[in-house]
Amino acid sequence: MRAPSPLSVAERELIAAYVSGLNSCDYCYGVHKVTAERFGVNEQTLTDMLADLEAADMDDRMRPLLRYVGKLTTAPARVTPADASAVMAAGWDERALHDAVSVCALFNFMNRFVNGLGITADDDYSAVSGTRLADHGYAGLKNLM
Repeated sequence: MRAPSPLSVAERELIAAYVSGLNSCDYCYGVHKVTAERFGVNEQTLTDMLADLEAADMDDRMRPLLRYVGKLTTAPARVTPADASAVMAAGWDERALHDAVSVCALFNFMNRFVNGLGITADDDYSAVSGTRLADHGYAGLKNLM
């Protein structure tokens, strides 16, 4: 989530929040929504993308990438080469697609783990945890990027 990538940290956190929102994983959505906001993603965008991805105010390059991870999350057997081509046509390269799929896969796993164990958190926890994650990274160390 913090290694070099064609996707910015904000974009990876946006994907994490989007996938978690699609999976109704309130715990992960709450934490990664706050983290994405700390990296500059507009709070309204995070809310709007779950209601209507096409109408959400965001960089047009992100929409095909989010469509891809959305389909991979909700209907993985229906993902086609045309879906990947749409991502490439938006200006992303194979590394960006790989990184987006990796974030998507990680959060589909974590969402099922968290939801399966019944882990919950309130908004205060999400705010503290998301801020800490943004400020100190995943290993609890200062961000290197």
